[in-house]
Amino acid sequence: MPSAQRAPRDTPVAKPEPSAPAAPAASSAPQIQLIPASAEGALDAAEEAVDLLLDTGRAPGEVLVITTGEPHPWAAHELSFGEAAYWAQHDAGDDVFYADASVAGRVASRPVVVVAVNGGPDAAATALPLALGRAGTLLIVCGDPQKINSVLGAGV
Repeated sequence: MPSAQRAPRDTPVAKPEPSAPAAPAASSAPQIQLIPASAEGALDAAEEAVDLLLDTGRAPGEVLVITTGEPHPWAAHELSFGEAAYWAQHDAGDDVFYADASVAGRVASRPVVVVAVNGGPDAAATALPLALGRAGTLLIVCGDPQKINSVLGAGV
């Protein structure tokens, strides 16, 4: 019975634990980095971010790139071989994957998500919260800081 009595005593001691779940929740939320860029320059900024990620040791399969305007040239090229081949590369998960915001709901989470806000104000409002949900540890957003802050919250 003494061990049964310890459990209730541990519970009041554990009351400060509500801050403990808050800490993992905060640490489980991805870090957000903003790279200011015009809509025309957002894709180039995203490419530079991907290059830097890969140069600093990120595995290609850990990176997802989402575009809100024109599709990334890689996505357009891969889609020319058909939807099945395109999504097979996504499912393989061994390379950087590029997706348009319109299909971002179908992509799997990855540790790093890079968003190029390269057009479509409504697409940004839809794509950014979705990208935040798909990013494991880091969300990099390339685009107009005012537009991004209005969607994700001031001060990003």
